[in-house]
Amino acid sequence: QVQLVESGGGLVQPGGSLKLSCVASGIIFTYCAMGWYRQAPGKQRELVATITNVGRTNYADSVKGRFSISRDNSKNTVDLQMNNLKPDDTAVYYCHDERGDYWGQGTQVTVSS
Repeated sequence: QVQLVESGGGLVQPGGSLKLSCVASGIIFTYCAMGWYRQAPGKQRELVATITNVGRTNYADSVKGRFSISRDNSKNTVDLQMNNLKPDDTAVYYCHDERGDYWGQGTQVTVSS
């Protein structure tokens, strides 16, 4: 049974930072590219960042220079470090197994003063 479990969301002020984590089980993690996506109210789900099984990364233009994706294959985890957060970053953030197309349940990030 595949499970992707996100954590680390919350409320933060503009300019602040948060780190999201996703723990994967039931997949051969070292074979899988992983991604973070987000969905804001009334909008479509969009790509935030991806990382291949060997660590090659890709970012949406809107988060380049502010967000960083990383993975630890020994722990089956993929993290998203988010810095200099803006109100437009408010969304539910989802972890995604790019290979098997599995999704986590999502974690809410709210950026507001």
